[in-house]
Amino acid sequence: MNVITDNLGMLGQGLVTTLTIAFIGYACALVVGTVIAIFRVSPIPPLRALGAAWVTVACNIPTLCLMILAAFAAPRAGVPLSLFAAAVTAIVFSASGFVCETVRSGINSVSKGQIEAARALGMPFGLIIGAVVLPQALARTIQPLVNIFISCLIGSSLAAAIGVPELTNVTQQLNLRYAQAVITFLTSGLTYLAIAFLATKLGGLLERRITGREAHA
Repeated sequence: MNVITDNLGMLGQGLVTTLTIAFIGYACALVVGTVIAIFRVSPIPPLRALGAAWVTVACNIPTLCLMILAAFAAPRAGVPLSLFAAAVTAIVFSASGFVCETVRSGINSVSKGQIEAARALGMPFGLIIGAVVLPQALARTIQPLVNIFISCLIGSSLAAAIGVPELTNVTQQLNLRYAQAVITFLTSGLTYLAIAFLATKLGGLLERRITGREAHA
């Protein structure tokens, strides 16, 4: 247990880096994925095609491959990225595809009657999406979106493979130094589990509050 207590500062820094990657990656993926979802339901065929292509690529290339390409191929193409930025970029791109499909399913669940009523009032497509459809779509997909955050959290551990000093990378370093694989990786795994559990609980609480408000409305 000394390997943990003696290196709490190092583990803490790794955890902060992990959370930073996960939160930035998820926040950006939420924005990008929502925009792509709007593309997918757009009345403009080129935007729908772009959205479909984005999802196909983002959802079917492993995040680790994306990280390695962002870290080592992008600089050769004239796009210099730090290892941290490469990790975040890969998570944003990968997660945005899943966010898109989740939000799109929420959009499709909105009553067509509401959309037709908005059109009858003369509202343009952008306003219908922003004011009528998206608020309901996001409210109905809270738990799936929380699951995507958890995927971003777990996916951040892949940054260890390109040398980002996040929690898994720090755990590997401690194991190499002390040869205590069980206690170091058990601690790391339980940390990820605790964060995922907390995110799930918070997502459930938010979902119940929104459902309660809709029931009283």
